[in-house]
Amino acid sequence: MTNDAQMIGERIRAGRKARGWGQQRLIAEMRQAAAQQGLRLPEDASVKRRIASWENGHSVPDDFYGPLLCKALDTSAAELGLNHLTGTDAALLDTSYPATPQDAANAVGQLWRADLNGYEPLLDSQPSEPAWHEASVRWLVTPEPMPLTGVGGSNGVRVGLGDVAAIKTTTDLFAQLDDRFGGDHARHSLIQYLSREVSPLLDGQHKEAVGRALLSTAAESTLLAGWMSYDACHHGLAQRYFLQALRLAQDGDDRRLAGSILSAMSHQATFLGHYSHAKTLASAALLGISGVATPTLRAQFHAMEARALARMGDTRGCERALSEATKALESRNSGDEPEWITYFDEAELAAEAAHCFRDVNSARKSVEYAQNAMSGSHVRSDFFATMVLADAHLRAGEAEEACRVALDALDLGEQLKSARCVSYLAEFRQHLARIGPTPAIRDFYEQAAEHRLWAAAG
Repeated sequence: MTNDAQMIGERIRAGRKARGWGQQRLIAEMRQAAAQQGLRLPEDASVKRRIASWENGHSVPDDFYGPLLCKALDTSAAELGLNHLTGTDAALLDTSYPATPQDAANAVGQLWRADLNGYEPLLDSQPSEPAWHEASVRWLVTPEPMPLTGVGGSNGVRVGLGDVAAIKTTTDLFAQLDDRFGGDHARHSLIQYLSREVSPLLDGQHKEAVGRALLSTAAESTLLAGWMSYDACHHGLAQRYFLQALRLAQDGDDRRLAGSILSAMSHQATFLGHYSHAKTLASAALLGISGVATPTLRAQFHAMEARALARMGDTRGCERALSEATKALESRNSGDEPEWITYFDEAELAAEAAHCFRDVNSARKSVEYAQNAMSGSHVRSDFFATMVLADAHLRAGEAEEACRVALDALDLGEQLKSARCVSYLAEFRQHLARIGPTPAIRDFYEQAAEHRLWAAAG
């Protein structure tokens, strides 16, 4: 036992008792603080053992528990003697919207390094619901980018448009890998590139125009990191990447990209069951780029709104949003669209509609749209659409056809490393189990057992 540990333990016990709390109340307050940051604590007995160890001076709170303890006791790390928490580690789990572009650059650099180092509290974190609300509101009410005076320059690296172009080209290559092989295939390599090559540039010397382009391109790269982390089901980490990307896009003066980042956040919120937040994020994206929106962007944002409304059981609202998406897409001119949104075409919209009608229990409509959702060029998207088609057939009472289509999806997904793909299969597996062991289903299980993704869904 060190004197420092004893001192910290005494301060923790004094802070708890000053509030008239037992250890169980402190656990409850820490659990509430964790939930606000999208984090999860282990079972009460485990946390209670930790508290006893701290208060008895046998150990001190680490970078994960320390900030939660400070929040619960409404005190600073310094007041508790936790001076080791005043550095960057404590900031890694923060989900507040960055105040300045420099804050975003610093924060995203810290996230990249922690991600590379496998920092478990970050990798295992969950999204914060208040962060979705704060990000959309803050972005909407501060539409103008901040001056870049004083941003960067501390490391002496000179940044030019050639550097920005290199980031863009490299990000595009990683996006192709993500699309073809799933987020878990090259995610670590992307983060390594961003940390080692892009982070120094964000702290480099540049002219204003180059700085804007750099921030916009870094935002696009960080958005991809968010998508890949989301696909790997590192959901809290993905949200933090999305938040930093949104701030970078804002100060890169790229309103369209910022709207697309909100749309990605909406997509994740729907996947995780936070439907009202998902609708709000999609609506914020539509409102925030109203002056610079392109037809394809409007179509994609309306589709995200429809996905959330379908999950909320609002069939009429869902159909209205899908109608708006269809009308917008019909008026597009590909030459006027940002390059990164051109993937969203009739097949992608059909896939979104198939998800929607499945979720409002219109199985026949879901089948119709899913059959038109195969692009042939986007492996993971085609896997999702094929699984939605299989699920729609199952809901329509066509178990044999559902199993046949699901086997097609498993063939498609053989090269994918995607936790989201596994979740689609796990849901389908649950639906099959409710039907019972028919000959067709027994045969499907035998054939599916040979596939890696199916085994992961078990």
